[in-house]
Order: sequence, then C-alpha cells, then structure tokens
Amino acid sequence: MPTVDDILEQVGEFGWFQKQAFLTLCLLSAAFAPIAVGVVFLGFTPDHRCQSPGVAELSQRCGWSHAEELNYTVPGRGPLDEAFLSQCRRYEVDWNQSALSCVDPLASLATNRSHLPLGPCQDGWVYDTPGSSIVTEFNLVCADSWKLDLFQSCLNAGFLFGSLGIGYIADRFGRKLCLLGTVLVNAVSGVLMAFAPNYISMLLFRLVQGLVSKGNWMAGYTLITEFVGSGSRRTVAIMYQMAFTMGLVALTGLAYVLPHWRWLQLAVSLPTFLFLLYYWCVPESPRWLLSQKRNTQAIKIMDHIAQKNGKLPPADLKMLSLEQDVTEKLSPSFADLFRTPRLRKRTFILMYLWFTASVLYQGLILHMGATSGNLYLDFLYSALVEFPGAFITLITIDRVGRIYPTAVSNLLAGAACLVMIFISLHWLNIILMCVGRMGITIAIQMICLVNAELYPTFVRKAKPKENTIYLEVQTSEPLGT
Repeated sequence: MPTVDDILEQVGEFGWFQKQAFLTLCLLSAAFAPIAVGVVFLGFTPDHRCQSPGVAELSQRCGWSHAEELNYTVPGRGPLDEAFLSQCRRYEVDWNQSALSCVDPLASLATNRSHLPLGPCQDGWVYDTPGSSIVTEFNLVCADSWKLDLFQSCLNAGFLFGSLGIGYIADRFGRKLCLLGTVLVNAVSGVLMAFAPNYISMLLFRLVQGLVSKGNWMAGYTLITEFVGSGSRRTVAIMYQMAFTMGLVALTGLAYVLPHWRWLQLAVSLPTFLFLLYYWCVPESPRWLLSQKRNTQAIKIMDHIAQKNGKLPPADLKMLSLEQDVTEKLSPSFADLFRTPRLRKRTFILMYLWFTASVLYQGLILHMGATSGNLYLDFLYSALVEFPGAFITLITIDRVGRIYPTAVSNLLAGAACLVMIFISLHWLNIILMCVGRMGITIAIQMICLVNAELYPTFVRKAKPKENTIYLEVQTSEPLGT
C-alpha cells in the first residue's frame, strides 16, 4: 500500500500547493520573532537620572543647558562617571531655596560635593528618550532592574512548559486545531499586554504568550514538513527558520517607526489575528489523519494536493496508508533516550549543544540591547548576518556533513564572544557580535537536523501520546542504533 511519501513522489514533493502552504506558514515563523526577542525594544533602558523637585525650575531660571544641568545637579558626573550614582542616587538638597546661585549652586552648601548627603530616587526618574518602554513606564531601574530580567524569564518559562504540553495537543487533537488555538490565545494575550495597567498584569500576559507562542511556531513547523516530500523536507525546515530572521528585520523597522512600547506591542499583536484565516487556507496534515485512522479525510486532502499541483491523483490513492515498520509496534518513551550507552551519550551531547546554543543566541541579542550605540542599526546588522548563516547551512549539509559545520560554527561563535571581552572599540565589538551571531545561527540549524537523525526510527517516530513535534521531520536514516 502506498504511503504519503509515495504519493507525493507522483503528485509533487514541492509543487504549487506546498509552495503556497510554505509561504503562508512562514508568516507564523516571522511573527514569532517579536515575541522571542522583542524585549530588546520593549525593555530598552535609556539614560536616566533621579527626579529632583525644583531642579527643572532652577535650570529654567538660570538658563542652563542640558549638560550644565546634569553637571550641577546629578552626582557621579565627572572623570569617574559613576553610573550607579548618576542613575540611582540624588543629592539631598532643597533645590527650591533661593540661596542657590546659578554658578555651581552646590558650592554654597559644601566645599566638596562628595560631602553632600545622597539619597534614593524617591520622586521617580527622568529618562532621556523620545519614546517609552516598559522600563520607563514602570521604572524598572536601579533596585527594580531585576524585574526586567523577570519579564524575559517568564517568557522563557512559558516556552519551556508550553512546549511540553503543545506537542501532546498537536498529536492528540491535530496540527491544525493546535495551530488555530495557539494563534487565538497568543493574539489575545499580546493585545491585552499592550493595555496592561501595571507590571504584574503585564507579566501574566507575557507568560501566557510564552506558553502558546513557541507551540504555535512548532505547529507551523510540523505542518509544513509533513506537507512536503522527504527530498524537500530538509530545505523547507531551514527556510522556515529563515523566516524568523525576516521577522527580526521587520521588527527593527517597526520599533524605529513606533518608539512607544504599547504601540509597538499592538503593531506586532493585532496582525496575528489574521492567522485565524488559516482555518480555510491550510488543511490538516494527512500524516496525522492517517495516524488517527481517518483515511477518508487524508485521501481527500492528498487528492486536493494533486489537483493544486496540476497532477492526476494516482490510481492507488484510495489504498493510502501510514508508513509502518516493525519498530512502530514498539512503545517509545522518554526513557528510550537513555536506554543504551550510545543513546545516553548522544542525548547528553545534544542537550548540552541545545543549552549552549540557546543561551549564546539570546545572550548576544540581549547584550546588543544593553550596550548598543545605535540600537536599531546594530540590531539590524546582527539580524542580517543570519541570512548567510542559513545559506551556508544549505550548502554544506550535503557536501560536508554535520559534524564539521557544527564544530566549526560553535568554535567560531565561542571565539568571537571570548575576544569581545577584551575589546573596547564599539565598532569592533559589533563586528565580533555579528560573527558570533552567524556562527551560532549555523550551529542551531545543524543541531535541528542532527537531533532528528541521530536516533533510531522508533525513538524519532514516537506515537501520538509522545511529543513528536520535531521527531517526524527526519530526512535520512539514523546514524546508529
């Protein structure tokens, strides 16, 4: 009996239907970028200083320039330029008293400014920025700066716990239903976050986004890899991830045009409601339907694919069945990843590679947001280098293999980050950051492929009760048992 791959070989492995579905689903990948790394713009921390009552009036009366106002009224300015003092402490001075002169007003209070008492910013902060961010609106600076880290940590925690459950939902109720459900929750929580009245509610909505957004990306990834034939699956998987990079580029432009975080959050959230139209545009995966014994629906979808591709349905289409082998009679489980010494070795190595690649990739992006001279341009440059990284992956996977590109790309990324520690020139740091970003992008692409190819078939092709989001996209035989 023919399998889905057998039928696709006859009606087109990457015909008009697959191309249309691929471009449609790539929008999901692009829309995931503002969620994954949006904190760079949403949580931008501008230069700031304590709000001191009376300073603005005194500055206006004396006709000070902005630089003079900072020099006269903000502690920590000067040769040492102590950032903590200038941003988180203020002089305990009554700036409304008439005895203060316009030329060095603190001279009448103490011969040395270091003798003046300092206190916390009890009246808030003044931010040197034309826009706004969650940092400026909720004052996530100084003693509360950890709350910005918590904001991103909640998102990452949502990715973790959401991925554990979304895979089961996709296998139990279908890829399409999983996709539509996560799209709806993600869009609603994104819009609600834009109207969050306080930090706690914003944190809650961001957590909800984390729980569903990664699963939404995974559902699209699974659908497109199950629509195409085995010969195109590897390329499609890499190109789908490249759409994420296109989302990064688009995010840069949106953030530049919309410097206020609430408008930016709305701009990236409202369009995602359009993904609900996929109910009519994207069919269910025929592979999943066959796994659920819904052969009639699977045959109907395969017939639709043949018509879209301009091919006649094969005569044996009605005999379509799910590919089976003796290993599918086994009951795979999480424990199988550690069952033999060889599998344990591979599992631990891949876990380590995933951990380091994820930390380094996100770390480079967040470092860019914290140290950038021109945030928009630097972020754009670092995003653009992901395109050559993806092309290098496409070129090398069949010619060189997996081991050497994975090793070289990790070495390149690690070396670039190590050298950055000893470089103070901003432009050189940006170049090294881009090199590291390209290296770690290649590493992640390679790990995605290796992750599916290093395990036996019965471990890769887990049954519906297992999380098979990534396990059904393998493109070659396992390298060992």
